[in-house]
Amino acid sequence: MTSKEESRYNFKGLFKYISTVISWTIFVLLIIIGILLFYYFISVRLYATKGQKYEPQFSVYTIVSQSMEPTINVYDVIINTKVKNIDDVKENDVITFISTWEVTYGMTITHRVVGTKTLDDGSTCLITRGDNNTQEDQSCVKKENLIGVVKAVVPGLGRIQAFLSSSLGWLLVILLPALYIIIKDIIKIIKLAKNKDSQKEEKNAKLEKAYKDIKKVKKSKE
Repeated sequence: MTSKEESRYNFKGLFKYISTVISWTIFVLLIIIGILLFYYFISVRLYATKGQKYEPQFSVYTIVSQSMEPTINVYDVIINTKVKNIDDVKENDVITFISTWEVTYGMTITHRVVGTKTLDDGSTCLITRGDNNTQEDQSCVKKENLIGVVKAVVPGLGRIQAFLSSSLGWLLVILLPALYIIIKDIIKIIKLAKNKDSQKEEKNAKLEKAYKDIKKVKKSKE
């Protein structure tokens, strides 16, 4: 084998290995997503039979603002756990909530708890501020707006999400490996068809040779 053929063989083997790893990774991710969706579907149905609204125990968000830097940076992924009692949230906890301030109304915010106050109805309201902000948030967080307390931060994971959601990411990670697998299967089918044709031709040639041999034997006897 020449060096050129060897390098071509090594490149083909490397490409095959990478495509296999990517394909299996995608397959495993799809299985995980399927299991999570199945769990979500069953949970929703169970809560619906009880006349309750389903609230997930865990929630995952990608940070898109600099308000919590340097503690939590843009593209970091946070994992929250649901809180049953707002009084369990302590000062200095980082929480995720739905903003009720008119400027950011309805947006999902992740900020640190810097204090609490008691409302007229006796309920607790959390005062929050981003670590990178100089002022407290204009509205406090009530129980119905609290999503959860941040329990884990995965640095930079959101970059992968952003890349996969882009056209280039979709092309490189999803489309190309899938196309490679399809082309590979087509080549296999073509090779199998060619092998069958060659085997059939070989069989016919053997039969023809045997037939000729029989004719020769008959002629020699005559």
